[in-house]
Amino acid sequence: MRLASRAITTFFPFLLLGFAHVDCQAQQASAVESAGANANPGVARIKTQPAPTDTRYRIGPGDVLDVRVARAPELSREAVRVDQSGMIRLPMLDVDIPAACLTEAELAQNIAKLYKKYKNDPHVEVFVKEYQSQPVAVIGAVRGPAQFKLQRQVKLLELLSLVGGPADTAGQSVQIVHAGGIPRCGESGNPITTDDTSAFVSYKLNDTLKGVPEANPFVQPGDIVSVPQADQVFVLGNVLKPAAIPMKEPLTVSRAIAIAGGPAPASKRDRVRIIRQLPGSTQKQEIYVDLRAIEKNKAEDVALMANDVIDVPSSGAKTILRGLLGTIAPTLGQLPVRVIP
Repeated sequence: MRLASRAITTFFPFLLLGFAHVDCQAQQASAVESAGANANPGVARIKTQPAPTDTRYRIGPGDVLDVRVARAPELSREAVRVDQSGMIRLPMLDVDIPAACLTEAELAQNIAKLYKKYKNDPHVEVFVKEYQSQPVAVIGAVRGPAQFKLQRQVKLLELLSLVGGPADTAGQSVQIVHAGGIPRCGESGNPITTDDTSAFVSYKLNDTLKGVPEANPFVQPGDIVSVPQADQVFVLGNVLKPAAIPMKEPLTVSRAIAIAGGPAPASKRDRVRIIRQLPGSTQKQEIYVDLRAIEKNKAEDVALMANDVIDVPSSGAKTILRGLLGTIAPTLGQLPVRVIP
Protein backbone atom coordinates (compact mmCIF):
# COMPACT_ATOMS: atom_id res chain seq x y z
CA MET A 1 0.00 0.00 0.00
CA ARG A 2 1.52 3.30 -1.04
CA LEU A 3 1.28 6.01 1.56
CA ALA A 4 1.79 9.69 0.85
CA SER A 5 1.22 12.95 2.63
CA ARG A 6 1.29 16.57 1.58
CA ALA A 7 0.03 18.30 4.71
CA ILE A 8 -0.87 17.70 8.32
CA THR A 9 -4.44 16.85 7.39
CA THR A 10 -3.14 13.69 5.74
CA PHE A 11 -2.23 12.41 9.17
CA PHE A 12 -5.73 12.32 10.56
CA PRO A 13 -6.82 8.99 8.99
CA PHE A 14 -3.83 7.37 10.66
CA LEU A 15 -4.74 8.92 13.98
CA LEU A 16 -8.24 7.48 13.71
CA LEU A 17 -6.80 4.05 13.00
CA GLY A 18 -5.27 4.08 16.44
CA PHE A 19 -1.66 5.16 16.23
CA ALA A 20 -1.08 5.96 19.88
CA HIS A 21 1.86 7.45 21.68
CA VAL A 22 3.81 6.81 24.82
CA ASP A 23 1.41 7.70 27.61
CA CYS A 24 3.85 9.08 30.14
CA GLN A 25 1.28 10.77 32.29
CA ALA A 26 1.62 13.31 35.02
CA GLN A 27 2.02 10.59 37.64
CA GLN A 28 5.63 10.29 36.44
CA ALA A 29 6.19 13.97 37.17
CA SER A 30 4.99 13.51 40.73
CA ALA A 31 7.12 10.38 41.04
CA VAL A 32 10.32 12.31 40.59
CA GLU A 33 9.49 14.76 43.38
CA SER A 34 9.59 14.32 47.13
CA ALA A 35 6.32 13.57 48.88
CA GLY A 36 4.26 16.73 49.28
CA ALA A 37 0.82 17.91 50.19
CA ASN A 38 -0.50 17.21 46.70
CA ALA A 39 1.24 13.85 46.22
CA ASN A 40 -0.89 10.84 45.32
CA PRO A 41 -0.65 8.35 48.21
CA GLY A 42 -1.39 5.48 45.80
CA VAL A 43 1.67 6.13 43.64
CA ALA A 44 5.26 5.37 44.64
CA ARG A 45 7.25 8.59 45.07
CA ILE A 46 10.86 7.97 44.08
CA LYS A 47 13.27 10.46 42.59
CA THR A 48 15.27 9.51 39.50
CA GLN A 49 18.00 11.44 37.69
CA PRO A 50 18.54 9.90 34.25
CA ALA A 51 21.65 10.98 32.40
CA PRO A 52 20.94 13.64 29.73
CA THR A 53 22.79 11.62 27.09
CA ASP A 54 21.12 8.29 27.92
CA THR A 55 19.79 6.76 24.69
CA ARG A 56 18.57 3.46 26.13
CA TYR A 57 15.03 2.27 25.48
CA ARG A 58 12.42 3.81 27.73
CA ILE A 59 9.54 1.66 28.85
CA GLY A 60 6.10 2.44 27.47
CA PRO A 61 2.47 1.43 28.03
CA GLY A 62 1.76 -2.11 26.83
CA ASP A 63 5.32 -3.36 27.33
CA VAL A 64 5.66 -6.66 29.23
CA LEU A 65 8.44 -6.78 31.84
CA ASP A 66 10.33 -9.46 33.74
CA VAL A 67 11.05 -8.35 37.31
CA ARG A 68 13.59 -10.51 39.15
CA VAL A 69 14.49 -10.09 42.81
CA ALA A 70 17.57 -12.10 43.75
CA ARG A 71 16.96 -14.81 46.36
CA ALA A 72 13.31 -13.74 46.62
CA PRO A 73 11.19 -15.67 44.11
CA GLU A 74 8.04 -14.62 45.97
CA LEU A 75 8.73 -11.02 44.95
CA SER A 76 9.71 -11.77 41.35
CA ARG A 77 7.31 -11.73 38.42
CA GLU A 78 7.91 -13.03 34.87
CA ALA A 79 5.26 -11.05 32.96
CA VAL A 80 4.25 -7.65 34.30
CA ARG A 81 2.34 -5.54 31.80
CA VAL A 82 2.66 -1.76 31.90
CA ASP A 83 -0.85 -0.33 31.93
CA GLN A 84 -2.01 2.55 29.73
CA SER A 85 -1.23 5.07 32.44
CA GLY A 86 2.38 3.85 32.50
CA MET A 87 2.15 2.07 35.86
CA ILE A 88 2.84 -1.47 37.15
CA ARG A 89 1.87 -3.39 40.31
CA LEU A 90 4.05 -5.84 42.22
CA PRO A 91 3.43 -8.22 45.14
CA MET A 92 3.49 -6.87 48.70
CA LEU A 93 3.42 -3.27 47.46
CA ASP A 94 0.22 -1.29 47.91
CA VAL A 95 1.24 1.52 45.54
CA ASP A 96 1.30 1.84 41.79
CA ILE A 97 4.85 2.02 40.48
CA PRO A 98 5.65 4.43 37.60
CA ALA A 99 7.35 2.55 34.77
CA ALA A 100 6.78 4.55 31.59
CA CYS A 101 9.64 6.82 30.51
CA LEU A 102 12.15 4.90 32.65
CA THR A 103 14.93 2.60 31.51
CA GLU A 104 15.16 -0.96 32.80
CA ALA A 105 17.93 0.02 35.23
CA GLU A 106 16.06 3.07 36.55
CA LEU A 107 12.91 1.05 37.21
CA ALA A 108 14.94 -1.71 38.91
CA GLN A 109 16.52 0.87 41.19
CA ASN A 110 13.10 2.26 42.16
CA ILE A 111 11.69 -1.21 42.88
CA ALA A 112 14.72 -2.06 45.03
CA LYS A 113 14.06 1.02 47.18
CA LEU A 114 10.45 -0.03 47.69
CA TYR A 115 11.43 -3.58 48.68
CA LYS A 116 13.97 -2.43 51.31
CA LYS A 117 11.23 -2.64 53.93
CA TYR A 118 10.98 -6.40 53.27
CA LYS A 119 14.56 -7.37 52.40
CA ASN A 120 18.00 -6.04 53.24
CA ASP A 121 19.83 -4.62 50.22
CA PRO A 122 17.54 -6.24 47.58
CA HIS A 123 19.08 -6.82 44.16
CA VAL A 124 16.47 -6.19 41.45
CA GLU A 125 16.74 -6.65 37.68
CA VAL A 126 14.15 -5.57 35.13
CA PHE A 127 14.04 -6.74 31.52
CA VAL A 128 11.64 -5.82 28.75
CA LYS A 129 10.21 -9.17 27.70
CA GLU A 130 7.86 -7.88 24.99
CA TYR A 131 8.11 -4.52 23.27
CA GLN A 132 4.45 -3.63 22.85
CA SER A 133 4.55 0.16 22.89
CA GLN A 134 2.91 1.77 19.89
CA PRO A 135 5.03 1.78 16.70
CA VAL A 136 6.51 4.74 14.91
CA ALA A 137 5.10 5.22 11.41
CA VAL A 138 7.12 6.75 8.56
CA ILE A 139 5.00 7.78 5.59
CA GLY A 140 5.02 10.11 2.61
CA ALA A 141 7.79 10.70 0.09
CA VAL A 142 10.26 8.11 1.39
CA ARG A 143 11.62 5.08 -0.42
CA GLY A 144 10.11 2.46 1.88
CA PRO A 145 7.24 3.63 4.12
CA ALA A 146 7.07 1.42 7.20
CA GLN A 147 6.26 1.03 10.87
CA PHE A 148 8.83 0.34 13.56
CA LYS A 149 8.57 -0.89 17.12
CA LEU A 150 11.38 0.77 19.00
CA GLN A 151 13.64 -1.27 21.25
CA ARG A 152 15.91 1.67 21.97
CA GLN A 153 15.82 5.42 21.46
CA VAL A 154 16.18 6.40 17.82
CA LYS A 155 16.80 9.82 16.34
CA LEU A 156 14.91 11.14 13.34
CA LEU A 157 17.86 10.91 10.93
CA GLU A 158 18.45 7.25 11.76
CA LEU A 159 14.75 6.50 11.30
CA LEU A 160 14.78 8.12 7.85
CA SER A 161 17.81 6.03 6.91
CA LEU A 162 15.90 2.87 7.87
CA VAL A 163 13.24 3.66 5.23
CA GLY A 164 15.84 4.33 2.55
CA GLY A 165 15.85 8.09 2.90
CA PRO A 166 13.63 10.63 1.15
CA ALA A 167 12.33 9.86 -2.32
CA ASP A 168 13.24 11.97 -5.34
CA THR A 169 9.85 13.69 -5.08
CA ALA A 170 10.36 14.74 -1.45
CA GLY A 171 9.81 18.35 -0.50
CA GLN A 172 11.84 20.55 1.78
CA SER A 173 10.46 19.53 5.18
CA VAL A 174 9.92 16.55 7.47
CA GLN A 175 6.98 16.57 9.87
CA ILE A 176 6.28 14.75 13.13
CA VAL A 177 2.89 14.36 14.76
CA HIS A 178 3.00 13.42 18.44
CA ALA A 179 -0.34 11.62 18.33
CA GLY A 180 -3.00 12.70 20.74
CA GLY A 181 -1.20 15.70 22.20
CA ILE A 182 -0.80 14.36 25.79
CA PRO A 183 2.39 13.81 27.85
CA ARG A 184 5.31 11.95 26.29
CA CYS A 185 8.93 11.20 27.20
CA GLY A 186 11.67 13.77 26.81
CA GLU A 187 15.18 12.90 25.64
CA SER A 188 16.41 12.46 29.24
CA GLY A 189 13.33 10.54 30.37
CA ASN A 190 11.47 13.46 31.88
CA PRO A 191 7.82 13.73 30.87
CA ILE A 192 6.90 16.47 28.41
CA THR A 193 3.41 17.89 28.30
CA THR A 194 2.38 18.15 24.65
CA ASP A 195 -0.24 20.81 23.90
CA ASP A 196 -2.00 21.63 20.65
CA THR A 197 0.84 23.85 19.48
CA SER A 198 3.59 21.25 19.95
CA ALA A 199 1.69 18.15 18.83
CA PHE A 200 2.85 18.92 15.28
CA VAL A 201 6.43 19.94 14.53
CA SER A 202 8.20 20.50 11.24
CA TYR A 203 11.92 20.59 10.43
CA LYS A 204 13.92 21.48 7.34
CA LEU A 205 14.70 18.18 5.64
CA ASN A 206 18.21 19.29 4.65
CA ASP A 207 19.02 20.17 8.27
CA THR A 208 17.80 16.76 9.43
CA LEU A 209 19.85 14.97 6.77
CA LYS A 210 22.92 16.93 7.90
CA GLY A 211 22.35 15.85 11.50
CA VAL A 212 21.77 19.37 12.81
CA PRO A 213 20.84 18.72 16.47
CA GLU A 214 17.87 21.08 16.47
CA ALA A 215 16.36 19.19 13.50
CA ASN A 216 17.26 15.68 14.65
CA PRO A 217 15.24 14.84 17.78
CA PHE A 218 14.56 11.47 19.33
CA VAL A 219 11.30 10.02 18.05
CA GLN A 220 8.73 8.62 20.45
CA PRO A 221 6.60 5.47 20.22
CA GLY A 222 3.36 6.44 18.51
CA ASP A 223 4.93 9.29 16.53
CA ILE A 224 3.94 9.67 12.90
CA VAL A 225 6.78 10.94 10.70
CA SER A 226 5.91 12.25 7.26
CA VAL A 227 8.00 13.60 4.42
CA PRO A 228 5.57 15.59 2.26
CA GLN A 229 5.73 15.50 -1.50
CA ALA A 230 7.31 18.54 -3.11
CA ASP A 231 5.20 20.92 -5.11
CA GLN A 232 5.65 20.42 -8.83
CA VAL A 233 5.82 22.32 -12.08
CA PHE A 234 5.22 20.77 -15.48
CA VAL A 235 7.47 21.40 -18.49
CA LEU A 236 5.81 20.38 -21.74
CA GLY A 237 5.91 21.03 -25.44
CA ASN A 238 9.02 21.07 -27.58
CA VAL A 239 11.60 20.08 -24.97
CA LEU A 240 13.85 17.03 -24.97
CA LYS A 241 12.43 15.45 -21.80
CA PRO A 242 8.93 16.66 -20.86
CA ALA A 243 8.58 16.14 -17.14
CA ALA A 244 6.93 16.98 -13.85
CA ILE A 245 9.67 18.63 -11.78
CA PRO A 246 9.59 18.67 -7.95
CA MET A 247 10.10 22.15 -6.49
CA LYS A 248 12.71 21.25 -3.88
CA GLU A 249 14.02 24.81 -4.06
CA PRO A 250 13.00 28.06 -5.73
CA LEU A 251 12.76 27.45 -9.47
CA THR A 252 12.80 29.77 -12.48
CA VAL A 253 11.46 29.15 -15.96
CA SER A 254 14.91 28.84 -17.56
CA ARG A 255 16.08 26.42 -14.88
CA ALA A 256 12.97 24.25 -15.26
CA ILE A 257 13.42 24.07 -19.03
CA ALA A 258 17.08 23.15 -18.57
CA ILE A 259 16.09 20.31 -16.20
CA ALA A 260 13.70 19.10 -18.91
CA GLY A 261 16.63 18.75 -21.30
CA GLY A 262 16.36 22.17 -22.89
CA PRO A 263 14.41 23.27 -25.95
CA ALA A 264 14.30 20.88 -28.89
CA PRO A 265 15.09 22.06 -32.44
CA ALA A 266 12.52 24.36 -34.05
CA SER A 267 11.34 25.71 -30.69
CA LYS A 268 9.87 29.20 -30.51
CA ARG A 269 12.07 30.43 -27.69
CA ASP A 270 10.60 33.91 -27.74
CA ARG A 271 7.06 32.64 -27.05
CA VAL A 272 7.47 30.31 -24.08
CA ARG A 273 4.19 30.27 -22.20
CA ILE A 274 3.58 29.85 -18.47
CA ILE A 275 0.06 28.77 -17.59
CA ARG A 276 -0.73 29.61 -13.97
CA GLN A 277 -3.89 29.04 -11.99
CA LEU A 278 -4.67 32.08 -9.90
CA PRO A 279 -4.71 31.34 -6.13
CA GLY A 280 -8.22 30.72 -4.82
CA SER A 281 -9.69 30.68 -8.29
CA THR A 282 -10.24 28.39 -11.26
CA GLN A 283 -9.13 31.11 -13.67
CA LYS A 284 -5.88 30.72 -15.57
CA GLN A 285 -3.26 33.32 -16.29
CA GLU A 286 -0.93 33.12 -19.28
CA ILE A 287 2.52 34.64 -19.02
CA TYR A 288 4.73 34.82 -22.10
CA VAL A 289 8.48 34.96 -21.71
CA ASP A 290 11.36 35.34 -24.14
CA LEU A 291 13.81 32.57 -23.32
CA ARG A 292 16.46 34.00 -25.66
CA ALA A 293 16.34 37.34 -23.87
CA ILE A 294 16.59 35.60 -20.48
CA GLU A 295 19.64 33.64 -21.63
CA LYS A 296 21.27 36.93 -22.68
CA ASN A 297 20.37 38.63 -19.36
CA LYS A 298 18.13 41.05 -21.21
CA ALA A 299 14.94 39.92 -19.47
CA GLU A 300 14.01 38.78 -15.99
CA ASP A 301 14.01 35.05 -15.35
CA VAL A 302 10.48 34.46 -14.08
CA ALA A 303 10.12 32.66 -10.76
CA LEU A 304 7.71 29.74 -10.93
CA MET A 305 4.87 28.86 -8.59
CA ALA A 306 3.56 25.44 -7.61
CA ASN A 307 1.59 23.72 -10.40
CA ASP A 308 2.75 26.11 -13.12
CA VAL A 309 2.70 24.60 -16.61
CA ILE A 310 5.51 25.71 -18.94
CA ASP A 311 4.75 25.20 -22.62
CA VAL A 312 7.66 25.50 -25.04
CA PRO A 313 6.01 25.85 -28.47
CA SER A 314 7.31 24.71 -31.80
CA SER A 315 6.45 25.37 -35.42
CA GLY A 316 4.56 22.05 -35.45
CA ALA A 317 1.00 21.43 -34.29
CA LYS A 318 1.77 19.59 -31.07
CA THR A 319 -0.70 20.71 -28.41
CA ILE A 320 -0.28 21.06 -24.67
CA LEU A 321 -2.78 18.23 -24.21
CA ARG A 322 -0.50 15.89 -26.12
CA GLY A 323 2.37 17.04 -23.96
CA LEU A 324 0.46 16.33 -20.78
CA LEU A 325 -0.49 12.88 -22.03
CA GLY A 326 3.13 12.19 -22.89
CA THR A 327 4.19 13.13 -19.36
CA ILE A 328 1.49 11.18 -17.54
CA ALA A 329 0.88 8.15 -19.77
CA PRO A 330 4.05 6.19 -18.84
CA THR A 331 2.76 5.85 -15.27
CA LEU A 332 -0.67 4.56 -16.27
CA GLY A 333 0.58 1.05 -17.00
CA GLN A 334 1.74 0.71 -13.40
CA LEU A 335 -1.73 1.19 -11.95
CA PRO A 336 -3.98 -1.75 -11.04
CA VAL A 337 -7.20 -2.17 -12.97
CA ARG A 338 -10.34 -2.27 -10.82
CA VAL A 339 -13.91 -3.00 -11.86
CA ILE A 340 -16.67 -0.81 -10.44
CA PRO A 341 -19.91 -2.88 -10.43
